[in-house]
Amino acid sequence: MFQALHMPVIGHRVVLLDSVDSTNNYAAKALARHELQHGTAIMALEQTAGSGQRGRAWTTLKGLDLAASVVLLPQGLAAGAQSMLSKMAALAVHDVVADAMRKCNRNADEVRIKWPNDVLVGREKVAGILITNEVHGNWLTSSIVGMGINVNSSGWPGDMAATSLLVQTGAQHDLGEAVRLLCQRMEHWWALLRTDPEQLSRAYGQLLWGRGRFCSFVLDGAAFYARLLDVDGTGRLLVEDDAGRVAAYGLERLSLQR
Repeated sequence: MFQALHMPVIGHRVVLLDSVDSTNNYAAKALARHELQHGTAIMALEQTAGSGQRGRAWTTLKGLDLAASVVLLPQGLAAGAQSMLSKMAALAVHDVVADAMRKCNRNADEVRIKWPNDVLVGREKVAGILITNEVHGNWLTSSIVGMGINVNSSGWPGDMAATSLLVQTGAQHDLGEAVRLLCQRMEHWWALLRTDPEQLSRAYGQLLWGRGRFCSFVLDGAAFYARLLDVDGTGRLLVEDDAGRVAAYGLERLSLQR
């Protein structure tokens, strides 16, 4: 897909911040000053103005939850491959959550990826991802992958359908260990993206929440009920309606309810 060059591994440097508005914002400003190399991770003990998909706020409690961004500087990665970065990040976050579940003898099979890149345990959201890409011409020149994981927090309003590693496992989890494993798993999936992107896509597809089932969606502002099939090469969701028609939709038209 693109030329494999020797680069520092993801997580070779971790910048630890006490408090920041957004790790993505911090990374973007530092990247503009040419201060960050490929694989640099930014971790904040408190994030005061984090963002999620569709402009939603993403809050983390100081010292309890993981807010991190990883800077990627690909060489020769086509702009059309941006959806692969989303899959890579979702798989890495999934792995961190699933590992915590297994270590506490909980069912890691309940950890799934909700299209495009939220991570759920059952029907409750434990993590979210927001990616900012820079494209020049036909090529992706930089990517900032922001990830938030509810680690040791609890007590959300019932309508938020949120959860955390603490709630799911009954145990406290070390944030430093979580970011170490997150970088390790990102390095694994990043390497696979370079060498075997089809395998990465298959792994992502197998972990899709609701795959093979009829689910509730909102399509162009209206309720829509369809079977969730897979995600295509451009990141669009493939669904089959009750008449057997298969179509692919992007986030600008379709949202998956839960």
